[in-house]
Amino acid sequence: MKNFNAILTILLTTLLLFSCKSIPQEESKQIVDENLQEIQVSPYLSRNLMDKGQLSAGQLTKFFLSKRPEADVNVIINMAANYIAEANDEGINSDVAFAQMCLETGYLKYGNLVKANMNNFCGLGAENAEHPGESFPTQLLGIRAHIQHLQAYATNEDVKLNNELVDPRYNWPHKAIYAQTIWDLTGKWATDPEYGQKIEEILCNMEKLFPKN
Repeated sequence: MKNFNAILTILLTTLLLFSCKSIPQEESKQIVDENLQEIQVSPYLSRNLMDKGQLSAGQLTKFFLSKRPEADVNVIINMAANYIAEANDEGINSDVAFAQMCLETGYLKYGNLVKANMNNFCGLGAENAEHPGESFPTQLLGIRAHIQHLQAYATNEDVKLNNELVDPRYNWPHKAIYAQTIWDLTGKWATDPEYGQKIEEILCNMEKLFPKN
């Protein structure tokens, strides 16, 4: 933000100097547009599945509540803390995992095959009415299964889990699918051709709420 403000100050000063020379209004507008196009905020949250997440539990909670303010803050901050802890245990990007949870559950509103009492935060095993998805007895185990499934996608069989296996579908992707980034999940984790882009949009919204200084 400091760099942005400095650039903006230089830009405005330049425009004032030009205005003294009576530059036509249309030409002045073109100068502003061309310079503003060069001022961009670079993404700083990693899109890689196995990078370390950067946002804290408090930040993830604040982001979630910005999208669903009526949610129970105690439930969300507990979820965020569990996502960070479980992701750190397995070397998974907690920012990406939390963003994917937001996408898959509609910010815990659900509404499709998976129901809230299933503690299934990533659509694990959800196929049709006869196979609505896996269920887990606690929130923590549901989050652990999600993290383990991401780890299965992002590693080969030589990389072992640090926590006890709870993902019943872990072995299949570990042998058949490999994904390094959110974009690699498109067509693999979900058939939606815009799946990676939807996670990208959530991460971008996180960056807008918490701009890097």
